[in-house]
Amino acid sequence: MLPPLAGADSASMALGCRRCLGAGTITLNLVFTGNPGTGKTTVARLVGEIYAALGLLQRGHVVEVSRKDLVAGHIGQTAMKTQKKIDEAFGGVLFIDEAYALSQGNEQDFGREAIDVLLKAMEDNRNSLAVIVAGYTEPMREFINTNPGLASRFTRYVEFEDYEPADLVRICADLCTQSHYRLAPDAEPVLLEITTAMCAARDERFGNARAVRTLFEATIEHQSIRIGLDEAAALDEITADDLRAAHGVAVG
Repeated sequence: MLPPLAGADSASMALGCRRCLGAGTITLNLVFTGNPGTGKTTVARLVGEIYAALGLLQRGHVVEVSRKDLVAGHIGQTAMKTQKKIDEAFGGVLFIDEAYALSQGNEQDFGREAIDVLLKAMEDNRNSLAVIVAGYTEPMREFINTNPGLASRFTRYVEFEDYEPADLVRICADLCTQSHYRLAPDAEPVLLEITTAMCAARDERFGNARAVRTLFEATIEHQSIRIGLDEAAALDEITADDLRAAHGVAVG
C-alpha cells in the first residue's frame, strides 16, 4: 500500500537504520504518529525485517495488537493477557495500534495494568523485544507523557504525513494491478481529480490509503454493473465513468 521509496532498497534501508541507531546503546522502541492509512503498520513490519537483518532481533516477526488484545475485564486477567502477547513477540516486534487507548480509562481501568506489565517487559528484555506504539499524533504524545516510564523508553518518533493526491493515484493503480485490472486511458486524469478533491476535503478522519481502497472497491462494483449491461466491454478495464460513479458512493 505504500508508494515505492525512491532510491531505497533493503540494503540501504538497513544501513541507514544501523547508522541511525548508532554504535552505543541501541533503542529499538519507536513511536509512529500520524493519521490512519499512512502506512504505520506496513512500516512496522519492515522495521522488524530490518532489525532481524541487522542482527538486533532474532526473528523480526511482528505481533500486532490493540487495547482489546491486552486488557481484560476482571482483576488479574490483564497481566496474563498482556504477558501472553509479549511472549509471542519475543525475538521480534510488538506493535500496539492506538496505544493511547490503554491510558484513557478511569482510575479503575485495567489499561494501566497493561502498561505496567509492558514497561517491565521492555526493561527486562531490551535485546529480545522491540515495541512500536502507533496512533494519531497528539494523542500519542499525550500518552507517552502520562508516564515517566513510557517517556524514558520511547524516545524515537517517526511522523507519517498524509499522502498527496499523486501518491493516492499510485496506490489505486497498484490496487488495480494487484487485482488484474487496468485503468483506461481516460481514467487516470479523472482519478487524479478525485484524489485531489478527497485531499482538499480531508479532516482528521480521512483514511489516506484506506480511503483509496474504499474508492477502489466501489469502482469495481460499478465496473461489474457496467460490463453486465455491455457484452462488448473489456472485463479488466476501469473507465473514467466507473471512477466518477464510485466517488459519490465512497465519500457518501
